[in-house]
Amino acid sequence: MRTGTVEAATLGAATEILHAHGLVVIKVLPLSKSSILEQINIFNSISPKEVVLFSRQLATLIGAKVPIVMSLKILQVQVTSRRLQVIIGEISSKVESGEALSAAITGYPKLFNNMYVNLVHSGEMSGSLDEALGYLADQVEKDYDLRSKIVGAMTYPAFILFALLIVGFLMFIFVLPPMVSLLQEQNVELPFTTKILVFVTTFMQSYWWLALLVIIGAAIGVKIYIGTVPGRYLFDYLKLRMPVFKKLALDIYMSRFARNLSTLIAGGIPIVKALDSVADIVGNEVYREILFEASNEVKNGKGIAQSLADRPEFPPIVAQMVQIGESTGKLQDILDKLARFYEKEVEAILKILTTLIEPIIMMLLGLAVAVMVAGILLPIYNLASAV
Repeated sequence: MRTGTVEAATLGAATEILHAHGLVVIKVLPLSKSSILEQINIFNSISPKEVVLFSRQLATLIGAKVPIVMSLKILQVQVTSRRLQVIIGEISSKVESGEALSAAITGYPKLFNNMYVNLVHSGEMSGSLDEALGYLADQVEKDYDLRSKIVGAMTYPAFILFALLIVGFLMFIFVLPPMVSLLQEQNVELPFTTKILVFVTTFMQSYWWLALLVIIGAAIGVKIYIGTVPGRYLFDYLKLRMPVFKKLALDIYMSRFARNLSTLIAGGIPIVKALDSVADIVGNEVYREILFEASNEVKNGKGIAQSLADRPEFPPIVAQMVQIGESTGKLQDILDKLARFYEKEVEAILKILTTLIEPIIMMLLGLAVAVMVAGILLPIYNLASAV
């Protein structure tokens, strides 16, 4: 028995569509409004933790010799995400109709990336699907932990900066206008700083909505541009050149490269295919192009280390360690050590950044207050003293 959804104008039309696909219809019900909301990703997204649990539980069931279809149906009932339940049900139906698990999950690239599909396929071919799923659960969990550390480290500074922007916006609209009016009534020459504050305050008082529209429009425009191929490449390139944060970005990408390539090699994926998969999941267009080029060079007879040695985006230590791994036949172990090294580097940089960002924000706040004092309060004090 299968369950699912079909889009049609009426229940009768839905029944006809299902009959046309050779299905015997038992019951057709309209989708409720709450169910429609559940189909929208924003209301029911699937977290990496749920993918980890799904992979581990599926590995356990398959390792216990439970058939794949039955394992999927068991997990469909156990998962908490309604969206994931629907996806597991669809995968189960495809596998039940004769598709391999690796083929069935290719239709969900946001949930199961190239590395996931390739490792599942390798596990199917070698008869070690439970081990492949275990590898995948470990990898997804490590990626999630790294991402959580980065987000956690940046949340507090982002909140403080956002709060400062809101406070500044409110000051220019409600607090500064009376003071500016007082200064404008006096026929005295104002300092340059005061003139700037008077101009900004007057503009914000009359055209605050325009400033807000410009900010929102710029944010939407940047987001749309980053969604294009050249925009994404430029954004990823700038991340690798940005002062202070470029070292953090480099360490994150090296960690992903080493960890994912190590996992794929451990799963028995051919090196060329493994490089192509890592290129798609490393998360940076600059590295994506480099890894695709390296894959072609390896296909033509070059070693991995040789293909990466002349790339300034890869630190020399990476090529050197990969060279050692290739010459000793322990590439997987070397990559695993590299991944652990760069993960520790990321943690160390995040600790330093979180320690430094707070005093930097306080300095910026002090500078803003100094500008306000110099631009508004000092002229008012001078006027009062003159009287």
